[in-house]
Amino acid sequence: MTLKKSAALTALMISCAVTVADVAPAYAAQPNLLELLFGKRRRQEPAPPPGVNMPAQAPAAARAAAKPAPLPRVSAPSYYTYKAEPLKTIAMDKFADPVVTGSIDVAALNAPQPTPEGEIRREFATVTARAPAESAKAVEDYYSHNAGLIWVSGSQLSPRARAALAVLADAASTGLDPQDYAVDVPSAVFDSADMVQRYQELAAFEVSMSSAVATYVLDTVRGRINPNRISGYHDFARKDVNLVAALKNLSMSPDVAAYLKTREPSGSHFQALKAELKALKAESGTDDPVVIAQGTLLKPGQSDPELANVVKGVIRHASDALKAEQAATIAAYKDTPDYSPELVALVEAFQKERGLKPDGIVGQATIRHLTGGDSVADRIFKVQVAMEQARWLPADLGPRYVFINQPAFMAYYHEKGAEQFSMRTVVGSKSNQTYFFQDEIQTVEYNPYWGVPQSIIINEMLPKLRSDPSYLDRMGYQVELNGRAVSSSQINWSSTKGVSVRQPPGDDNALGELKILFPNAHAIYMHDTPSKSYFNKDMRALSHGCVRLADPRLMAAAVLGTSVDQVGAEIAKGRNKAVSVPERIPVYVSYFTAWPDKDGKVEFFDDVYGRDDYMRKALEATRTARQAQS
Repeated sequence: MTLKKSAALTALMISCAVTVADVAPAYAAQPNLLELLFGKRRRQEPAPPPGVNMPAQAPAAARAAAKPAPLPRVSAPSYYTYKAEPLKTIAMDKFADPVVTGSIDVAALNAPQPTPEGEIRREFATVTARAPAESAKAVEDYYSHNAGLIWVSGSQLSPRARAALAVLADAASTGLDPQDYAVDVPSAVFDSADMVQRYQELAAFEVSMSSAVATYVLDTVRGRINPNRISGYHDFARKDVNLVAALKNLSMSPDVAAYLKTREPSGSHFQALKAELKALKAESGTDDPVVIAQGTLLKPGQSDPELANVVKGVIRHASDALKAEQAATIAAYKDTPDYSPELVALVEAFQKERGLKPDGIVGQATIRHLTGGDSVADRIFKVQVAMEQARWLPADLGPRYVFINQPAFMAYYHEKGAEQFSMRTVVGSKSNQTYFFQDEIQTVEYNPYWGVPQSIIINEMLPKLRSDPSYLDRMGYQVELNGRAVSSSQINWSSTKGVSVRQPPGDDNALGELKILFPNAHAIYMHDTPSKSYFNKDMRALSHGCVRLADPRLMAAAVLGTSVDQVGAEIAKGRNKAVSVPERIPVYVSYFTAWPDKDGKVEFFDDVYGRDDYMRKALEATRTARQAQS
């Protein structure tokens, strides 16, 4: 194997990784060979500066003191034990109208009689209520500046309150937990002889209702879970929600239910998830699962009684468009075991629709899609998780954007409000996971350099360099120490401090022909790769964290607003060149195990990183915190 080919293989193995803090062990020079062999000693002399190898004739004492430090490691981000936000007591006593005490004078006798609204506000001092901190503050702020009530009219609940209660009770339909917004509702019947008690009940209802509605608005806009408390792989700025303005709008709105519904995400993706949740819940009592015998492996031309279940799976889980296209084949099938060319074409069309290799071979990956992969209960949970996570993103993803879904191993380009194309991707392996975040595409770089991340230098190159300092020179990498070009053999690899390594453009470059940049703290971007065979795999969590594209020229042309031929012409020039995109384009590097396709049909994917389980724990912790302290 040539050195160039060896370099290519090495680059492919370590094509991308997250950027991490530099690890710099204390400098230690290499021991002198004579000393190792014969134990000879020389006079002690000062050690050279860190990062530079000592010459062969260096004093033995200094080299003896230079035993390499243990190999360092750079750790990947970790997952956390989710800490739910504690509830805060709403301080309503300071907003209660003052009670007049002392002697009664003529002016007091002639004063207007107290109104039910005023009496209810006086009873705010008796109310004990708790809510998430932002909701509690909003309730306090609202009543400190507004004298009226929102949910009570006279001595009864207002129509506005009853409309809002119906929305809160139906919170499950939008992926939320109705128990989080439960309110004790006063009876319509009361003892008119004890109005103090009635006013206390209504005061408690008024405050609790405002708290519940504020929390509902907060949750439906941005979600219950703070993603950054789940793991270091999650990176989102939490949305600000003006809850005081929401309460004020509710106090004036002629249609409270309509207003509350406008606060949920408006994008078609969210509405598709909402519709799927409704359908799954209706199906949960009448589940007729597709079951294909374990170990089934069906190839074209073979005969297998499981073929009937294979066709049943296509009918159950394929899109309406595919079933319409294949209607003749489906109608003609009579549960026979022979895997005919017509049925092979049916399965291939299903595989292509699901992003699988369309080879007609019914194996483990295809069977998972044919059977739905999960029970109805499992799919309901995946949709609920997807709806929660969708709230971390903008309510509407926009008319033009790139959407990468890691569990699907796919990237999608949207323009003019519709998906224009999609392509296979390779994403981070389980030990080098791709982050979940959003950013903006800024640059396309042709014939790129690959700046090797510190994590790869330390975790994967350093063991080799300790024994073979010239390794990078032979592999064609460029090395700098504190910004100065040096040979890798000149570096003392006891430390990587101040060391940078990059691979020049070329056929064997780990990033291939181009990369698409959206600068972020995780050093993640989209790029080409010489390792095209990975795209033939169904499970493509194989990289060091970046997103490899099956057709990078098509994606580059789309974000630049140019043609694929023009992109090819720039690449053919062979020189490194960075081009800014005409306008910045949102990119969502996401993680959804349930997500709608371009036709609105929700697809389900394997939880490749196990993140849904962390979401389950976070939701349980939030539920416990809210209900235990309410």
